[in-house]
Amino acid sequence: MASYVFCCCRDGTFGPGHVQLKDLPSVKLDTSFMGNDVVIVKNGHRICGNGAALANAPIAQNKAYYEIKIQCTGKWGVGLATRRCNLNKTPLGCDTDSWVVRQDGCMFHNGEEKGKLPDIPQEGDIVGLTYDHIELNFFLNGSPVNAPFNGIKGTVYPVFYVDDGAVLDVQFEKFYHSPPDGFDPIMIEQSLL
Repeated sequence: MASYVFCCCRDGTFGPGHVQLKDLPSVKLDTSFMGNDVVIVKNGHRICGNGAALANAPIAQNKAYYEIKIQCTGKWGVGLATRRCNLNKTPLGCDTDSWVVRQDGCMFHNGEEKGKLPDIPQEGDIVGLTYDHIELNFFLNGSPVNAPFNGIKGTVYPVFYVDDGAVLDVQFEKFYHSPPDGFDPIMIEQSLL
């Protein structure tokens, strides 16, 4: 959903020299950075098919939060990736450009298991993620799982992959669970001219 910003006079009209600003873009799945067999629906908030997709904005702010809801199980993963990540090859986490937790709760980066969630996410569960440029942390149905990724480098984007019938809904705002203190929805960087 887009945010709206208006500039107007006290009486609600647009005065001389004032113009209505355009709708602010919203964060969603990026159809320009997705695998060939990925299907993105629900206005960029549901991923299905086979492959991966990045969000349309990197995490540039200090502390960001986003979520997925597991609509259908299968093979899936969620985390962070650079734009160099191969979005046609699943599972992710097999290269130096992606850090993901997979459907079995295992956390992978560079082909190595880096940890495991204490509970395996199930259909209908909400997986929340926080990133503060130091750690990528996971939450299961609003509770922290205390199994962070460390050592993430470069410009990273939220990444999601699906296979074998998995369907994920992604939330970049209007969350199922409140973000932890100090964490906010991902913001699109705006350049002012």
